[in-house]
Amino acid sequence: MKTFRIEVPLRWGDMDAMAHVNNVAYFRLMEQARIQWFEQFGFATLPNEGAPILAHCSCDFVRALNYPGVAVIEQTVTRVGRTSLDLNITIGRIDEPGVIYATGRSVLVWYDYQAGKSVPWPDSIRQQIS
Repeated sequence: MKTFRIEVPLRWGDMDAMAHVNNVAYFRLMEQARIQWFEQFGFATLPNEGAPILAHCSCDFVRALNYPGVAVIEQTVTRVGRTSLDLNITIGRIDEPGVIYATGRSVLVWYDYQAGKSVPWPDSIRQQIS
């Protein structure tokens, strides 16, 4: 399946009292990759008739990220279902190729804002993603 990759500079403000990147920042990095991925397909990121939304997100922290640095987030579509799709995510650093700092998983559903529920992914979008 397709992999989407972005690079995001770590910010000093992402650190916690233990002088490493706070656990919440990992979810923000995954969010940044997801939103930029949405934008490449022209997906809406604000409520309208229909758009992808996050149904599940998890993260396994492998090793501590430290500031300064540039994070590399790779997101791979691993399954496209009728109403949901799965993404596997890795977070690394640009200066340490191949070293994984975190792994994650997200499940997205296509959401009909007018009906207030998830619905099947539009065929045209399923074709772009697959």
